[in-house]
Parts: sequence; structure tokens; C-alpha cells
Amino acid sequence: MSEIPPWPALSVRNMRALLQRVQKGSVTVDDEMIGQIGPGLVILLGVRNGDDDAAAVYLANKIVNLRIFEDDNGKFNRSALEVRAELLVISQFTLYADTKRGRRPGFSDAAPPEISIPLYERFVELLKESGFTVATGEFGAHMVVEIINDGPVTIMLDSEDKRRP
Repeated sequence: MSEIPPWPALSVRNMRALLQRVQKGSVTVDDEMIGQIGPGLVILLGVRNGDDDAAAVYLANKIVNLRIFEDDNGKFNRSALEVRAELLVISQFTLYADTKRGRRPGFSDAAPPEISIPLYERFVELLKESGFTVATGEFGAHMVVEIINDGPVTIMLDSEDKRRP
């Protein structure tokens, strides 16, 4: 497995990923399992209006190098690269739910398919190029995602974090 190349300058917007460290995970569409992984990460990926390739590269790089797997002493000292984690990537526009007004969330910040599909596919491609086993859901489909959380460890990443001091 190899690292993803360093990230370029970031866009104004931000892409989000919710990571869950898992013992196993799977995704089913229309009663058919279309993806499954063993130990690794389930990555729920949200693409926002205005996101670009730089955000996808930043998040992919951050995820594969983030030390959230335990070493022999039970400390978070190992990355997905080091443990040869398997990855399940699910598109998740609801990560951009706006709940400020009313009782029904709005999703106007989520990118439309013509923006989000290519960036989702680019993100998956970056992970595969690094040598990971990557399973995916089906973009835009109603999916049943089974997650057997390990820890539990759940972490929200945002490409906006790259710009913060």
C-alpha cells in the first residue's frame, strides 16, 4: 500500500467524511448485498456544492494516514495503511442536512449528482490507487448499511480543517 500524493491548495467549500472503525460492514440494495468488508473503515462521504478535486485528495490522504487503529499496547498509533484496512465508501448527502429552521432538514448545501458523482468516484479511485480493498454502495440508491462498529470509534472529518490554524 502506498500513500496518496500530497494535497493541492483547497477550494472554498468543504467535503465531509464520517469514519467508523468496524469489525465488518456491508451495503445492500434491493435485497442484494453489493459490497462488504472485513476489519477496516466505513466511510460516509458527503460532497458539498463547490467542492473540487483538492478536497477529495485531502480527505483521502487524511483518512488513510489517520492513526485510529490500536497498536499492541491498545493506543491509537496505527493507520489504515499500516493495518491494511478494508474500506466501504457510501455516498451520504445527508451529512449536509440544514436543521436551522423548521422540522424538516434542508439539503441545499449538498452537491447535485453532476458534481458529487465524479468527486465520489475520484475519492474511491484515490483509495484504490493506494492499494486498499474498497467496496462501495450505489450512488443515489436506497441502501441498507450494516456497520459492526469497533470500539466504537467514529470520527468526523472535514476538508475545511486543512485551512484552520
